[in-house]
Amino acid sequence: MTTPADEEDRILRTFLIDGRLRAIPTRLSKRRVVLGHIAQSFEPGVHYPEQQVNDVLLAFHDDFAALRRYLVEEGLLDRQAGVYWRSGGPVDV
Repeated sequence: MTTPADEEDRILRTFLIDGRLRAIPTRLSKRRVVLGHIAQSFEPGVHYPEQQVNDVLLAFHDDFAALRRYLVEEGLLDRQAGVYWRSGGPVDV
């Protein structure tokens, strides 16, 4: 029997190779898993200038603008006046 955590691990292993995305998932459910993983790169409560967000996202995939847009659309990052902060996603405790 596969647990949700097992399924998330399988999706991450499929799309992440050596920490980089081989492709941005087109299926929304898989993209949400990947975006949740990427969101953990940002500390809750910390404000990031857009360039710093771009640099973090570039480590995952060359299309950092698409990743940034998806993170905002999914409510994982919020932005105002070129400043971003984490607003959702899993938190390690």
